[in-house]
Amino acid sequence: MDVFDELLRNVRGRSSLFGRSVLYPPWSLRFTDGAYLTLCAPLRGGGWIVPDGGEPRRLGLGDVAIVRGPEPFAFTDDPDPRHLARVREVHCGEVVGGPDTSVRAEVAAPTVLMAGAYDVRSEVPQRLLRVLPRVAVVPETEDCSAMRDYLEGQLCAERPGRQIVLDRLLDWLLVCSLRDWFDRLEAASPSWYRALADDAVGPALRAMHEEPDRPWTTAALAARAGVSRTTLAKRFTELVGQGPVAYLTEWRMTLAADLLSRPDLTVAAVARRVGYADAFGFSAAFKRVQGASPTAYRHALAPAPEEAGAPTG
Repeated sequence: MDVFDELLRNVRGRSSLFGRSVLYPPWSLRFTDGAYLTLCAPLRGGGWIVPDGGEPRRLGLGDVAIVRGPEPFAFTDDPDPRHLARVREVHCGEVVGGPDTSVRAEVAAPTVLMAGAYDVRSEVPQRLLRVLPRVAVVPETEDCSAMRDYLEGQLCAERPGRQIVLDRLLDWLLVCSLRDWFDRLEAASPSWYRALADDAVGPALRAMHEEPDRPWTTAALAARAGVSRTTLAKRFTELVGQGPVAYLTEWRMTLAADLLSRPDLTVAAVARRVGYADAFGFSAAFKRVQGASPTAYRHALAPAPEEAGAPTG
């Protein structure tokens, strides 16, 4: 299994958090979704991404911006603070524009922005996303250019399933943009991401992600990679910053944290899924890594009564 694919498997756009804005100057939009991640891509024109308390970043036609939340940010044609004082607060699900926001007006508008918000709460994708800067601007690539043209066509097409198609295209654009970002020299990509290309460490990492429940030892992982135990231990620590067993434990506890959100799984069942036959040993490891016992962690995930729709009074 591809590790990058696994980490982003459950990151999905939803129609309620997808929108486009048809913009005629002067304009300043302040996104207040509180989303963990927002994807912004101009289909026409361009502007400036201005995070609260951060430096403006230019976003041109063909560029894609990945904005890490949940703090608000602005998209504007003029980053001057005096201009931002007249900002309009919006959500990704809104369609914003002048008096005519029809598809025909979009084609002629100076700027058309597509934005999608992702409420990423699970632990698995956050292993990748939490290392992103506040704003990551990915310059246009050949793949993204082709996708932008196709997205414009879909925006203008009133066909059945249009919104679902747009959502999935947005997911595709997010994954490609993240991959392109982490391949850039300026990106502070995770150590394990860079280590995937190593002939010894890469196979060991993939093995742990493919079969986290297997009783892996450093010797077994070394055999999978075709190197000696000493070579793997040394190389793994150099590239990843910790030994193979320590990495495996953290990965298992990351998976366990998401599995504990499922009420159909007992703590013992979660333990077995991440390679622990002994629930007590699993609980000790989970508390050491996550800072709380599995039971306490699960209780903390439970929604408040008002969120669950239960009577509050």
